[in-house]
Amino acid sequence: MSYNLNQLATITGLTTRTLRNYLKLEFLKGEKIDGNWTFTEEEVGAFMAVPAVKQAIDAKNTGVIFDFLADAYKKSNRICTVLDFPVAMDEAMEISRFFCQEINQNGSDIVFKFSYERNLARVILSGAEESVMDILNAYYGRKRN
Repeated sequence: MSYNLNQLATITGLTTRTLRNYLKLEFLKGEKIDGNWTFTEEEVGAFMAVPAVKQAIDAKNTGVIFDFLADAYKKSNRICTVLDFPVAMDEAMEISRFFCQEINQNGSDIVFKFSYERNLARVILSGAEESVMDILNAYYGRKRN
């Protein structure tokens, strides 16, 4: 499975502009096919393991949680949840791909963040209660099938 620049931006929380800067710095490696960047799971894993990148992703992840907690004026029910999965890199990429595809297909207002370090995949979801619950039910429902 490969990822494009927009998918990698969704997974990491970094902007496509920041990702392009990481490409120039050679922190991120990929292949440009027909004008579009593509990245293998191995390239994504190596990229996310770079200390400077990990720090940037962690800051984005922490920001989602902080923003959720700091918003005392929510107008509807909202959820912010952190899921930790002790898994190998290949399963971590499968988890990130599932959540990324679900969010893209449903077009919801969910904020999705993903990180992977030392065999621990972390998923952060924040958004409307019903939307987050639908995605969580889809994830756990597929594991039972």
